[in-house]
Amino acid sequence: MASEYIVVGRTDRGLVRPGNEDYLHLDDKNAVYAVCDGMGGHQAGEVASMTASETIRVLFDQFHDDLLRDERLSPGRTLPPGGDLLLRSIRLANRQIYNRAAADSLLSGMGTTVVAVAFQDDLMSIAHVGDSRAYRLEERQLQPLTRDHSWVSEMQANHNLSEKDSTSFVGRNVITRALGVRETVEVDYRLVKVKPGEVYILCSDGLCGFADDDEIFAVANRARSSISRIVDDLVQLANDRGGADNVTVIVLEIKQVDTSDIPEVEVFTLPGESVEELQAEDEWLARVAASKTEEAQTQPPTRKSPGRFLLTLIFAAFVLLACAFVYLQTTR
Repeated sequence: MASEYIVVGRTDRGLVRPGNEDYLHLDDKNAVYAVCDGMGGHQAGEVASMTASETIRVLFDQFHDDLLRDERLSPGRTLPPGGDLLLRSIRLANRQIYNRAAADSLLSGMGTTVVAVAFQDDLMSIAHVGDSRAYRLEERQLQPLTRDHSWVSEMQANHNLSEKDSTSFVGRNVITRALGVRETVEVDYRLVKVKPGEVYILCSDGLCGFADDDEIFAVANRARSSISRIVDDLVQLANDRGGADNVTVIVLEIKQVDTSDIPEVEVFTLPGESVEELQAEDEWLARVAASKTEEAQTQPPTRKSPGRFLLTLIFAAFVLLACAFVYLQTTR
């Protein structure tokens, strides 16, 4: 019995922002899905979130087996191949964004959050950096599967504060981890077993930053029979709250799965890279860049559209023929 997952996603600019710095990553081929929420001026956030998504996509598509065989980048734990590769890809995405920002002053300081999942049989790997979130939609509540890397989240954990108590904190939106802002990155990972009928939600803080878990649950629960409607209603919820931020939502429904004997893995943090690991990552990014250059060179040349001068000649000829036709008709 082949595993089957149904996935619907949507990203929306919101009602205030001039552009959309979120990026929606839907990769059915590799069963990898992610929400990236970019940050940075001069559209740099848009570049960061897109770079994260494209780096993950290229590595899963073209370098899956080779990258997994590189022991220099091993997370040091036995994980499903998809989860192992997801961690390596997110680290490489961090390196790619960091290097691009260092090379271009207009992109300086850019970064992005990421929450990503990779499926394999009845296993779902979850990796995240920042304050985009993953939830399980249960019968009576929304179960958080990630914990924000933010200042307010740390205050809640260290001082036993409720979400309601922390709503008035100044700086509650400051995140403590993001891809691309530092040379190394710490990534949180967990492995959960999934069952047919379960529904999972990934979202940017354009949703969870303006609605609490109970409110998100109420909206999702009302639309439980249709994951497309859940997506649309959650985006509408964010916009009903003022639409002050971009919002991205992915809803995943588990239809059927192959069972496995692999147990769940509790949350752990993959530490930042060593100097040797950074060197290995730079080698991989150079290899990725070379493959893109080679691909571009082997693409067949595109047909050039007619130039403006040629179009002008065609138009002039048409006018002359029309005039000649009228003249002949009037001289008969």
